[in-house]
Amino acid sequence: MPATQVELDTADGSMPAYQSTPEGPGRGGVVVIQEAFGVTEHIQDVTRRFADAGWAAVAPALFHRQGAPALGYDDFSAVMPLMKELSGEGIATDVDAAFAHLEALGYQAQRCAIVGFCMGGSVSFATAVRRPLGAAVTFYGGGIGQARFGYPTQLEVGSQLQTPWLGLYGDLDKGIPVEEVEQLRDAVAQAKVPAEIVRYDDADHGFHCNDRPAVFNPAAAADGWARTLDWFERYVAAS
Repeated sequence: MPATQVELDTADGSMPAYQSTPEGPGRGGVVVIQEAFGVTEHIQDVTRRFADAGWAAVAPALFHRQGAPALGYDDFSAVMPLMKELSGEGIATDVDAAFAHLEALGYQAQRCAIVGFCMGGSVSFATAVRRPLGAAVTFYGGGIGQARFGYPTQLEVGSQLQTPWLGLYGDLDKGIPVEEVEQLRDAVAQAKVPAEIVRYDDADHGFHCNDRPAVFNPAAAADGWARTLDWFERYVAAS
């Protein structure tokens, strides 16, 4: 499927993004939100996978104000300063630019979804609260009980979801306690849109990333991917 680097206009200047589009009419658009390591080869691969499944996908570089680096998975000394510079306001600007790009490709908001991994999972959830879209999926995103990037905690705003949301978590994730995940399940159950949480008892944080052999869990990754495509099919392609 065609894949390319594109530049998106934002209020803070040009933002690089990785785009992959299907051959022929797409089922809808997807914004793919990076891990804390940037738009890595894995995130690019995920974007291409969506195109293979019939979705026009774009992955914006949320670190574009810092030069849009892609970092190694063990380079936490570089990751943490970049994350501290992110703000909910700036992230919203970037995410909205990505959706505007998809709209220019012919996909209105209800024909679009958002999916995020790690810190991107937090962004996906916050976006699902902030604006109505076709669907949203979070892979192991933090910020459930502790605020991140200036967002309120997810427990505070879970009932305010405007977009059908699916959350995928590993029970072995040391940064996201199972107890918090279950509290979030209760919170999102109060939302006026469909919301679902799936837990994998043998999966750690980052279980979907096949470039991280220490945490990659093939079974959980395959199940999470299938559920993501099904969620999109149910709430985006059918809309």
